[in-house]
Amino acid sequence: MKEKATLKQIAKELNVSVSTVSKALNDSPEISEPTKIKVQEYAKLKNYKPNIIGLNLKNRKTKTIGVIIPNILNPFFAKVFSGIEKLAEEKGYNVLTCISNESLEKEIHTLEMLSNGTIDGFILSISEEAQKLGEFSHFKEIINDGTPIVMFDRITDEVACDKVVVDDFDSVVNATNHLIKTNCKNIAFLSAIDDLSVGKLRAQGYEKALKDNGISLDKDLIVRANNSEEFDFQLQKLIDNQKIDGILAIDEHASTMGIKAALKKGYKIPEELSIIGIADGVWSKRLTPSLTTISQHGPEIGEAAADLLIKKLESKDENYTFKTTVIKTELRQRESTKKL
Repeated sequence: MKEKATLKQIAKELNVSVSTVSKALNDSPEISEPTKIKVQEYAKLKNYKPNIIGLNLKNRKTKTIGVIIPNILNPFFAKVFSGIEKLAEEKGYNVLTCISNESLEKEIHTLEMLSNGTIDGFILSISEEAQKLGEFSHFKEIINDGTPIVMFDRITDEVACDKVVVDDFDSVVNATNHLIKTNCKNIAFLSAIDDLSVGKLRAQGYEKALKDNGISLDKDLIVRANNSEEFDFQLQKLIDNQKIDGILAIDEHASTMGIKAALKKGYKIPEELSIIGIADGVWSKRLTPSLTTISQHGPEIGEAAADLLIKKLESKDENYTFKTTVIKTELRQRESTKKL
């Protein structure tokens, strides 16, 4: 029995796009007769059978959105997904979710598997490995083959698509300013996500706030790591050797480990040390003392991403302009910072 071919396999063998193969098989007037004949004959030779879901890339109507998130344990991504699902359901779309587990290989495999007729478009946040390696060609290939993508949170300027982000730079400027206004002068910056785009933006916000307030940047007060093990080592070194009165922790791991290390060292919070974290999960309210955080409004990000994708899918405008939506964050004051 001959193995059945896929659109992607045919496109690769004939050195054309998946869109061209689909249109040729559907006898589209956009494709030249020689190309149609070549594609149709090759498809017959390879025993190609159309996916029952349908792969007409011009008029696909699976009404299903693929969502790829990097980390299922991160409450931020769970909140974003809740927003995606809410708006998708309102618009009559189903949602199919996959986890990349921060792996470039799994991210590529998921994109290829779902773009073969299962879904209409993707909403995703880039895996840590893809950002670390600067490898984004798989996204460009999917878009070029006719499947739209909306990126959120972790994005790249190298890929032309709709994007939803929070004001990472401004939010950290504002948070650092808040600590300065409560008379913090030696503010530590903690990051366990230095290889991610959001980590770099937040670091820039911290540096800008110090500069604007005439405070010299002290590299001994900065912990920027790419993984939790390296971060924990650098954090302990900082706590043991530096006198600080403020901490700005820009991710969940940095926030929890920062407050834990400070308490173990004997700091009184917030009397001697004020701490602000990012990502307003349930844990931040249950810590003792409860943690002041920058809330990223995850559900709002998800709704905005789903809205952009569905509008793109339903738009008949061939000159569609990609948009970047910025969601404003909010500083939620709790027990870990002094009152202004």
